[in-house]
Amino acid sequence: MNTSASPSEASATATPTARRHRWRVVDIVVASVVGVAAGVVFWLWGLAWPGLDTVLAFTPGLSGLLAGGWLFAGVLGGLIIRKPGAALFTEVVAAVVSMAIGTQWGPETFIWGLVQGVAAELGFAILLYANWRLLGALVSGALAGVAVAVLDTSFSSVAALSVEARTVYFVAAVVSGIVIAGLVSWVVVRALAATGALDRFAAGREARARGLGSDAA
Repeated sequence: MNTSASPSEASATATPTARRHRWRVVDIVVASVVGVAAGVVFWLWGLAWPGLDTVLAFTPGLSGLLAGGWLFAGVLGGLIIRKPGAALFTEVVAAVVSMAIGTQWGPETFIWGLVQGVAAELGFAILLYANWRLLGALVSGALAGVAVAVLDTSFSSVAALSVEARTVYFVAAVVSGIVIAGLVSWVVVRALAATGALDRFAAGREARARGLGSDAA
């Protein structure tokens, strides 16, 4: 006798956590849009990088403060979609888009994007995909910063700097990941949720709940 459950029965018996973590079509679409938009920002950030790097040249390694401009996609995607794999997906899409447009770093952009995406994903994973508040954003951004710091100080032109300069770069990149990728992404999601743009996502529903609570008070 065939005792296997039908897809509808399997869905009905799935745990709340499994249902919450299952990707919907709208999740894929929005994560892709976020990734593409972030990829354009990555490309523009790359164009601005030489000038910004020159401004920070008074302290060798301080250019690590610019790293967050290439890290926010994963954190932003994770905070909006709130599903396992969202941070990795959006960061990789952003890297591919910036590479397709014509980033000056060529194919290695994909490798950086992949590693940064894994690190941003890990930030949410170690919190069991249960903290989508500021803490989750900061942890994800910090780990993405660590990832790019390791890559840049090992395999890019930064590796040729002195130990002191590489140390400055490493710390600066982590700080940039925390502030730009973590804090700024969290602020952006809250702002989007307040406009109603995220009403189909948990972030939007939470924003509405906070608003109703304020009205009731």
